Amino acid sequence: MSESIRRSGEYEHPQGDGQDPAADSVQSADPRGTSAPVNPEWPPPPPYAPGRPFAAGPGADGGQGGADGGGTATFPAFPAGPAHASTSRKRTRGPLALLAAVAIASAVVGGGTAFAFQELTGTHTVAASSTTTTNVVPSSQRGSISAIARAVTPSVVEINATLDNGTSTGSGVVVSSKGEVVTNNHVIAGASSIKVRTSDGTSYTAQVVGTDSSKDLALIKLRNASGLKPAALGDSDGLTVGDQVVAIGSPEGLTGTVTSGIVSALHRDVTVPTDENQGQGDGGWPFQFGGHQFNGDTGSSTTTYRAIQTDASLNPGNSGGALIDASGNVVGINSAMYSANQASDSSNAGSVGLGFAIPINTVKSDLATLRSGSQN
Repeated sequence: MSESIRRSGEYEHPQGDGQDPAADSVQSADPRGTSAPVNPEWPPPPPYAPGRPFAAGPGADGGQGGADGGGTATFPAFPAGPAHASTSRKRTRGPLALLAAVAIASAVVGGGTAFAFQELTGTHTVAASSTTTTNVVPSSQRGSISAIARAVTPSVVEINATLDNGTSTGSGVVVSSKGEVVTNNHVIAGASSIKVRTSDGTSYTAQVVGTDSSKDLALIKLRNASGLKPAALGDSDGLTVGDQVVAIGSPEGLTGTVTSGIVSALHRDVTVPTDENQGQGDGGWPFQFGGHQFNGDTGSSTTTYRAIQTDASLNPGNSGGALIDASGNVVGINSAMYSANQASDSSNAGSVGLGFAIPINTVKSDLATLRSGSQN
């Protein structure tokens, strides 16, 4: 037979027989191998079960057995001899192991933070949920129009949309390296095709991803685009009247035109049309403010939003472009401007310093909806 049969009571410690079971157990577990188990076919039994009573005859512990006088006692569950030394060594290594675990955990947290920071600073997309601003231009050049232009111009594009009744020219702001561009809904509304040109002259075709006519916003995606420079989206709630701002866009198809001014007012209720047939004309996109119509009739289908007013020069084609703060963060999407009526008197021509922009915080709160493909 191949089985080993264990007889009842074998290797159980006798009670009160005068033997020293602990000594037998220590012998059989001696790591030096000087003693062998009673039956070499069986593994040696443990000295005792941790935390359980075992027999201790007279002299086994140098005394008279258990505390109750009955020859049994319960001992703490720790091994003696070399095993105890091993436990001590393990306990000595405990703090070092804890420190190593903390270091590893810190590295993991640090890596996660670095990844979050990378996402938030626009390696793939801009910080659409951030309400803090960054220094896109060096602190020493804060407010420098030329430094702002160098930093942000690559993130602003020209948009040409083909409509049933003509064409629409506007601008857009790059919000991801793969070609997502935010613009005004009125720039691309009703377009049968869209072409986009970047600041370096590269041309792309684009498709509409999502629209929100109630906010006059749209998101388009450039086909086969990569490596574009996304803009840093700032915090429009931090603006105050008098702050310096810079506008970049493509008025009259002049790509990358830079103008500057200040924030003239905040929270202006501007009304613009949502009807795609009420397109941008020679006098600029029509809008309504204070009960008066500017640049033509806004039509019956309109939407109203609270805008940033600026005296930075805006002209037809600036719609959808960037309004930028002194640190180089986009704080608004230019959307409407007042243009004087066309007349032979040249003094009425050009911008008169009344421009309006959609606050960038409105854009950031709407970006996820636009990305989802919503067509409102």
